[in-house]
Amino acid sequence: MDLPLVDVPGGRVEYDDVPGDPALAPLLFLHEGLGSVRLWRGFHHRLAAATGRRAVAFSRLGHGGSDLPPGKRTPRYMHDEAGEVVPAVRAALGLERVVLVGHSDGGSIGLLHARTPGVDGLVVLAPHVFVEEAGLRGIEQARRDYVEGDLRSRMARHHRDPDVTFWNWNDGWLDDAFRDWDIRPDLGAITCPVLGVQGTADPYGTVVHVEAVRDRAAGPVTLSVLDCGHVPHLERPAEVDAAITEFLRGLP
Repeated sequence: MDLPLVDVPGGRVEYDDVPGDPALAPLLFLHEGLGSVRLWRGFHHRLAAATGRRAVAFSRLGHGGSDLPPGKRTPRYMHDEAGEVVPAVRAALGLERVVLVGHSDGGSIGLLHARTPGVDGLVVLAPHVFVEEAGLRGIEQARRDYVEGDLRSRMARHHRDPDVTFWNWNDGWLDDAFRDWDIRPDLGAITCPVLGVQGTADPYGTVVHVEAVRDRAAGPVTLSVLDCGHVPHLERPAEVDAAITEFLRGLP
């Protein structure tokens, strides 16, 4: 089924809006570099049911059924998403106060957006805060999987234009101009409570990213390190759901 669309700078993005208790801050989900609404695999529905909160997930431009982006991404694309697209989605859908739930690139976008008003809490799953050499090796392997393996055909089932989705992400991270990307100096402006979840066998990053959030954020940070890969909410769903539910209970 086609999802509804909302206008953001550069086009329209699809979204899924799960109703919940209006007295609680809604959850706003920010997906990974190759993700979309549907590739959350129902995670936002699970958390809505477990917590009673409204849950909104949207596909960024170039992902899922959203419009294609107007141009090539720059090394500041996650800053742009956090500063322009997320505020537009919040304004259009009446998300005055939110709890952000971000995975991978979406976690980085969440960290950058959490510095703005109206963010009551933040959950980051395998976020990136700088360019780690080990993570680049994983991204290089993804390129081989796309060119030589079946990754393109699998992505074609979920994205309007899988080539745009993949190369915007892969070329961006492997661009020499991206090597200096580092949001650690921005973390000190985060004052809301944060839950960081990281897998010990993640090919795209190590625990140093959530540890940097713990060490630099101004607000309280709780870490959950699990024996899994890059997608803890799908690989260890019971533990992740329990950790997030407990975290949300503790929010003011």
